[in-house]
Amino acid sequence: MVPDGYYYGMAFGIAALLLAWIASPVWAIPAILLACFFLWFFRDPQREIPTLAGAIVSPGDGKVTDVSLVLVGGSKKLRISIFLSVLNVHVNRSPIAGTIREVRYQRGKFINAMSADSATENEQNIVTVEGEGQTVVFKQIAGLLARRIVFTKKLGDSVERGERVGLIKFGSRIDVVLDTDATPQVKVGDRVRGGASIVAIAAGAGELAAVGASAEIRGRA
Repeated sequence: MVPDGYYYGMAFGIAALLLAWIASPVWAIPAILLACFFLWFFRDPQREIPTLAGAIVSPGDGKVTDVSLVLVGGSKKLRISIFLSVLNVHVNRSPIAGTIREVRYQRGKFINAMSADSATENEQNIVTVEGEGQTVVFKQIAGLLARRIVFTKKLGDSVERGERVGLIKFGSRIDVVLDTDATPQVKVGDRVRGGASIVAIAAGAGELAAVGASAEIRGRA
């Protein structure tokens, strides 16, 4: 479990005890329910990380809402967007193994993460990872309810594929931005799990991309 779960859970647990003592045990029920919710929300399950060469894994749990080509700095890129509801695990993971080359925080709005505008308008943390012969950018994007983005790594750190790198509290979105020669392994509507589901195969892994059409490569969504 993410430590935040214990903090929130303990705070509401204490509030429940106080309400039960000062007022009535009935008044403690909402605080107890909130304590249980936060303990559940900040869960951090173990994941089996794919070892397939060229695999790019999902940085988070959720539903794929967009797989499209977009312009980034005048160049075409492949973008895969994942929406995280309050019901999803909110721990974020690195999509590839490599070195963190850039971390850029952008202040912004808190538009619903399902909206296309949230990708550019919302508060977000933009991370560039270079490794395995490729460069992958992923964005931790705040949503309508999210008010805090946590990133635990720093510039120059080495990360493993699927390694935990941060957290977005409550509803949010994650975008993965890749070179256009990467082969998507998911489609809109697919459910993915952070660190476990393969969302794309890097260029140069053509034979593996063909295998990627199978359920094994598509990840354990």
